[in-house]
Amino acid sequence: MIKVLFVCLGNICRSPMAEGIFNKLISDNRLNNNVICDSAGTSNYHIGELPDARMRQTAQKNGIELTHLARQIKRQDFEEFDYIVAMDESNYLNITKHPAWNNHWKDKLLLMRSHDEVISDLNVPDPYFGELDGFEEVYQLLLKNNTRFINYLIEKHQLYNRIV
Repeated sequence: MIKVLFVCLGNICRSPMAEGIFNKLISDNRLNNNVICDSAGTSNYHIGELPDARMRQTAQKNGIELTHLARQIKRQDFEEFDYIVAMDESNYLNITKHPAWNNHWKDKLLLMRSHDEVISDLNVPDPYFGELDGFEEVYQLLLKNNTRFINYLIEKHQLYNRIV
């Protein structure tokens, strides 16, 4: 079983959307017995809250229901997950500064846009302080990059043929 953890700052916008999209890709491609995912935040700002209403609205418009309750990344996550996917460089750095962080886990830590063909900016922008169109932009970025990431996992772990 391949375990993936998506991480952003508060776990109410980008990482729960990444989790929702990834779960849909897992289900649509019948990978439920091979891959699971979760999400967390580097901060404790929103623990126990549902994702931002604008992100839930965007997800619902795209056929995804976000029900994850925000939580903060913890020591067990570093041990349990095979891949820890940060939404931006700031969260990547925050993960490496976590009190439980150990450098032998660095190979499992990557940026969400690591497989993106546009490498001028590896950050998924935080839509929290913006308008609704920013949430749709994040959805599109996460859909594209999650599709690329799941194809990478399929190829690397020889799960089955690539998806489109």
